[in-house]
Amino acid sequence: MSLATASLPTDPAELRAFAAALQVEMQREIAARNAEIHAKTLHIEKLKAELAALRRARFGRSSEKLDRAVEQLELVIGDIEEDQAETEARTEAAPSASGREGKRARGGRRPLPDHLPREEVVHEPACPCPNCGGTTFSRIGQDEREVLEYVPSYFKRVAHIRPKLSCRGCETIVQVPMPSLPIERGQPGSGLLAHVAVSKYCDHQPLHRQAEIYARAGVELDRSVMAGWVGKLAVLLDPLVEAIGRHVRAGAAVHADDTPVPVLAPGLGRTKTGRLWVMLRDERPWNSTAPPAAFYRYSPDRKGEHAEALLDSCRGFLHADGYAGFGALYQPEPGAEAPRLVEVACWAHARRYLYEVYDSTGSATARTALERIGDLFAVEREIRGRGPEERLAARQDRSVPILKALRLFLDEALARTSPKGKLAVAIRYSTTRWAALTRYTTDGRLEMSNNAAERAIRPLALGRRNWTFAGSDAGGRRAAAMYTIIESAKMNGLDVEAYLADVIARIADHPIKRIDDLLPWNWRPLRQLDQAA
Repeated sequence: MSLATASLPTDPAELRAFAAALQVEMQREIAARNAEIHAKTLHIEKLKAELAALRRARFGRSSEKLDRAVEQLELVIGDIEEDQAETEARTEAAPSASGREGKRARGGRRPLPDHLPREEVVHEPACPCPNCGGTTFSRIGQDEREVLEYVPSYFKRVAHIRPKLSCRGCETIVQVPMPSLPIERGQPGSGLLAHVAVSKYCDHQPLHRQAEIYARAGVELDRSVMAGWVGKLAVLLDPLVEAIGRHVRAGAAVHADDTPVPVLAPGLGRTKTGRLWVMLRDERPWNSTAPPAAFYRYSPDRKGEHAEALLDSCRGFLHADGYAGFGALYQPEPGAEAPRLVEVACWAHARRYLYEVYDSTGSATARTALERIGDLFAVEREIRGRGPEERLAARQDRSVPILKALRLFLDEALARTSPKGKLAVAIRYSTTRWAALTRYTTDGRLEMSNNAAERAIRPLALGRRNWTFAGSDAGGRRAAAMYTIIESAKMNGLDVEAYLADVIARIADHPIKRIDDLLPWNWRPLRQLDQAA
């Protein structure tokens, strides 16, 4: 047991001994953390040296394999640097043993380019003097802080000028405090941070490629600098990500799916396969007023425990494919009669197996089954957006007879088909899941397919194609967090970059108890709030 969680002794001598032991333990933990940081720093330097050697070699000869190796190193270094920035941000956010905030010594920053347009924001103190009530001031100086900001299509400098005023009545010096910045002691403005994040996770541009793009505008932004921003941004947005997750889990019917993500395995010289999971709540098809949202989570493998952790607090219905890892969620918990979730299988998956048979063999049986499944989807297109009662009535009247005829047709076809053939396998996929496949006809809130989750996975597949892989497990977790915010904003019809820029500018000072105000469906731009006030 850690001394930090042990109960305090009451005897003064024992208390002094306890304090001494606690100090030793803290020093040991600090030394271990410093050693870990030092080891990661050495690892980064080693990778940078390898990258420099590869770059030199590339100039000597053209090689697609060599270019791929450079890309891999660029990505893994970027993820490691993001890891360090995230760790430092969490460390700085936690009070030290002396009660003061942790700070890290930093070197001089590169000055911002002079050719950028400069905008001045003057923060004038309010009158009267807070000390004596006087209204006459004389200026004695000012503090100035430059921030690098990004406006779509161009960069600009924003100079925050805070005049220092001296009250002539009592000589009290008055100055407006410096507004909070997304990254304290950093140069990026909220618009630039939003652009970097959206470019990486929405437009699928890794940081080293962004650095090349910004260099064309005359702004030198190292990949390592932007990696530090992304790592700190992940910490800043944590509360918003968790709030979206709570909203999704509260849905009566959710969708879930996952997709493989190649992840670099340092030291092995190859990639491993991680998973990005999505849990989605979208009640628009049955005319609910609940806002849609998507919550993503990363795991290093596809074990069922990750699916259970993602959906553990959900109750109601789960639209999903036939992945066995969801099986435990369909079973009653110890001492409970009803299962946590009721399975709703996906007709799009069932149709896909039959289509593959028809596409490769031209099977008339598969074609007939596809036509009848098409009739079921036609009913769904007509009733989309109607209320649950109307949807249920239409399904009972029109879909149930089609399903009964389809089941009879599939059973007859299976009886005259080779049990080891592809057609038999495709048919059994549907017949063995028949109860789950037809469950949507018993409740107007349910969907016939899991296409909503597959649509939410599609942006990840596009990013995977551009990135080739994630640089680390921590990079996968950051990607899941950013996808949660970006895709939820898109589902609610927002300009993702404008939304993210405003949230980043406000979240550091925003009360944690009111984090729901910043959710995509509740968000109002700060300028609108100012006008309303």
